[in-house]
Amino acid sequence: MSPTLAEAIGGRDGCAAPYQRHRPERTLLYQIVEQHYPAFVAHMAEQERPLPDYVQQEFEDYLRCGCLEHGFLRVRCDTCHAEHLLAFSCKRRGFCPSCGARRMAESAALLVDEVFPEQPVRQWVLSFPYPLRFLFASRPAIMGQVLGIVYRVIAGHLIKKAGFTRKTARTGAVTLIQRFGSALNLNLHFHMLFLDGVYVVGANGKVEWFRWVRAPTTAELTELTHTIAERVGHFLQRQGLLERDGEQSFLAGEAMDEGTMDPLLAHSITYRIAVGPQAGRKVFTLQTLPASEEPFDDPVGQVAGFSLHAGVAAKAHQRQKLERLCRYISRPAVSEQRLSLAPNGNVRYQLKTPYRDGTTHVIFEPLDFIARLAALVPKPRVNLTRYNGVFAPNSRDRAAVTPGKRGKGAKPKAFEEGQEKTPMERRAAMTWAQRLKRVFGIDIETCSACGGALRIIACIQD
Repeated sequence: MSPTLAEAIGGRDGCAAPYQRHRPERTLLYQIVEQHYPAFVAHMAEQERPLPDYVQQEFEDYLRCGCLEHGFLRVRCDTCHAEHLLAFSCKRRGFCPSCGARRMAESAALLVDEVFPEQPVRQWVLSFPYPLRFLFASRPAIMGQVLGIVYRVIAGHLIKKAGFTRKTARTGAVTLIQRFGSALNLNLHFHMLFLDGVYVVGANGKVEWFRWVRAPTTAELTELTHTIAERVGHFLQRQGLLERDGEQSFLAGEAMDEGTMDPLLAHSITYRIAVGPQAGRKVFTLQTLPASEEPFDDPVGQVAGFSLHAGVAAKAHQRQKLERLCRYISRPAVSEQRLSLAPNGNVRYQLKTPYRDGTTHVIFEPLDFIARLAALVPKPRVNLTRYNGVFAPNSRDRAAVTPGKRGKGAKPKAFEEGQEKTPMERRAAMTWAQRLKRVFGIDIETCSACGGALRIIACIQD
């Protein structure tokens, strides 16, 4: 995957690729969107379901992302005066692979460098029943409250298993809310990176030392999943969003009030075709492998459509493994390498991991593929990365346990010369050039021809 926008400038050692501008207009994803997006907008208008402004903006910005005719920077070498052009990016969160790769690298580096201490970390993955996926997609505020319930259940389990109480021990987690599945389906689920243990609180009320906790067993995961399902159900009932009829539960009518995007969301969640003559039918699939009935190797808890998995962990010294894990769970929704066209013009998308029934690909008609992309676009101002426990922004322990030492009551760091950083300098994150060099081995600050320093000399917007 191209890292982003425009640049791939190689180093002088010959190991990296030579200068090459990223050309999104030559990618299959761009060509499909450019060709079929106008027809999709017209179809939705005919159905009296116009796309919301934020979804239309996502597509329009994507079609301008990385294209020089929509603006660029001029970059010149101070030594040999060689010039390169760096196109602007859309910086959207929906389906742009280039900007998704940029965000993936930034998020992973930030978490490893600034947030997670050198302590073991375990990934807890929680999936939800179809109705709750739809509820979270249409009402993100409810999703945030449910996340709080899930965090308290797992945190309580870790503290109790370590032999402490909530007053004498604390833990923390960073949750990356992933919106997509392997088949480009809308699948809202939580990837929670929990400290694999607890911090013990001393007599002064501050954390003093860390206590590791053993990995959960299948029985513990099943019990935790049952507790989560029960508490989430009770919460939704109190909110008037869930009704029970005997042993059956279903979303209340007011929770199902239909918006213009709701049919697209519902079809994407349930693996169904959203537009065209085949609307409502299951998505076409391609099965090229024999079915497999092998059980899960790792323990997993499954109750009433909830699924909880906690089989991946990184030890305290495995910082590179932790960063790879962070990049994996913050990866872009669409992989251009797995996208292709069938001979009849339909869009074929390869699954990252084959299903147990042998399915390796899903097949979409072009308009239905655009509908899938539209369903993946998050609503504006919905934070997809959440911090809990000792990592929460208002936590008193954040400055004490995180490498970045940023948090409530934190004191500014000083330069080696003894000078204090300004507030802007303290908040400055790693530059995108540094991210590219760290993750992809690409140096965009050094001229590939002579090794001189590159400098921005103009910003062309007209």
